[in-house]
Amino acid sequence: MAAHRKPRQRSLGGNTARTAATLALAGAATATAFEGAANAAPELTPAQVKAKVDKLYQEAETATETYNGAKEKAVTAQRRLNSLRDETARKQQKLNTDRDALGSLAATQYREGGIDPAWQLALSSDPDRYLDKAEFAERAGERQAKAVAGVREQLREIEQLRGAARVELKSLRSRQAELRQQKKTITGKLAQARELLARLTSPQRAEVTGDGATPGHASRSASDVRAALEQAGTVAASDSRAAAAVAYAYQKLGSPYVWGATGPNAFDCSGLAQAAYRSAGISLPRTTYAQINAGRRVSRSELQPGDLVFFYSGISHVGIYVGNGQMIHAPNPSAPVRLAPIDQMPFAGATRVV
Repeated sequence: MAAHRKPRQRSLGGNTARTAATLALAGAATATAFEGAANAAPELTPAQVKAKVDKLYQEAETATETYNGAKEKAVTAQRRLNSLRDETARKQQKLNTDRDALGSLAATQYREGGIDPAWQLALSSDPDRYLDKAEFAERAGERQAKAVAGVREQLREIEQLRGAARVELKSLRSRQAELRQQKKTITGKLAQARELLARLTSPQRAEVTGDGATPGHASRSASDVRAALEQAGTVAASDSRAAAAVAYAYQKLGSPYVWGATGPNAFDCSGLAQAAYRSAGISLPRTTYAQINAGRRVSRSELQPGDLVFFYSGISHVGIYVGNGQMIHAPNPSAPVRLAPIDQMPFAGATRVV
């Protein structure tokens, strides 16, 4: 009976094997090519880059204003904490002095002994003198009791101060954590914007950022615009302090934008507004969402030079109105302090500071 043998599979050899290998490699390469094509990021047009960059800058500016507010609160918390610590140290020093005085009195009493007053009178060689001393001792005892009560009150006050300092320290640490988070958000948004702008050619970048000139040229160009506005009689502000703020803003044209900066050589948007009015002797809050409430609200049709103009629904940007539909503002890290029309961003409101 013949044995049933499993038929042997023929191995690929020679040209057949080479052909199969070639087909397999070609198939893999084709699949990789298709996968790469599917995953490759589409090339953005300058207009698309501008839209993305503008959005990133707006988000970074919103985070910047939050950062500015948190920083202001952190500074206030640190100031209060320092004050509480100073007051605690002063009270502690007085407490130590009063404690030393009580200790000296207690030591004196211990050395003199605690003999019963009746025996002291009986044994005294001069009863009249003893009675005078006893009356003095009684008064001294009253003073001692008051001193002890005073020390106890000081201990209570010091503990209250220490409790307040602990609360303030907790608040400070919370603000510092918020600062770190906002700083991380800001730097991340700005890095994304820089990466997008780096893909463009120099002319494309100038088109996207609207900065076709160097800061120096931008300043001279703005000076020419200012001269034209002055000739038209629209720069003169109704208040001398508003005029001083406008003049300061003109002097800072071409200065770089740096988030968190308040001058004198670099600014963010609210930092420029604050510095301009500080030069006029007026103190403004640090953030845009506080600055909009720092004066009297005015409508767009009522705008006068020196008014603060605000943009976006979150009140995340501010400029200084200079007349003729123009403002001076610190736009973003890719553009210096410049003159710009107020209708280039969504208008949110205006405030007259003076």
